[in-house]
Amino acid sequence: MALEFEQQPKESDKAFAAFAMYLSLGSERSTREVGKALGKSEGLMERWASRWRWTERVSAHASHLATVEREATEALTRGKSAQWLKRQEEHRDEEWAIRGELITAGRKVLKRFTEDGKGATLGDVARALELASRLGRLASGMATDKTELTGEDGGPIRVELTAALAKVYGEVVDVEVMPMPALTEGKP
Repeated sequence: MALEFEQQPKESDKAFAAFAMYLSLGSERSTREVGKALGKSEGLMERWASRWRWTERVSAHASHLATVEREATEALTRGKSAQWLKRQEEHRDEEWAIRGELITAGRKVLKRFTEDGKGATLGDVARALELASRLGRLASGMATDKTELTGEDGGPIRVELTAALAKVYGEVVDVEVMPMPALTEGKP
């Protein structure tokens, strides 16, 4: 079955050619312009436009193009997303492999240090193992650092509630509360 903006069953080649020209005119489209271009009367163009629903077919064409463009954009976005996920996975695998190599090297250096007292220092070993741990945490999606918030001089954080409320709401204003006169039944 033909799409709405394609040649319709029983639509003559001439009528479809006129519609195609009408469609191609963009914002300047009119049956008068199509008639002039094809050497046909405006009346005939109006009859064809009505019979073959040119206005609706133009809308269907615009809708179709918007759908095609959206689908192409979505496909491109999905492709790029998959590409970045693959890159992230490759990077994670590489970091994990380097982590393993660093741990092995750190153990060798530590063994040499404890047996011979030669080679790298304990600080070098510690830095290598710390880097291995950081790479392992990055590769497995774990946190790499711990942040601790403390108050003044490393003590607990203190919140001065009164100061905070004054900052938000302004200074406290003393008001005098006046008692309301009693209402008698049925009278304001």
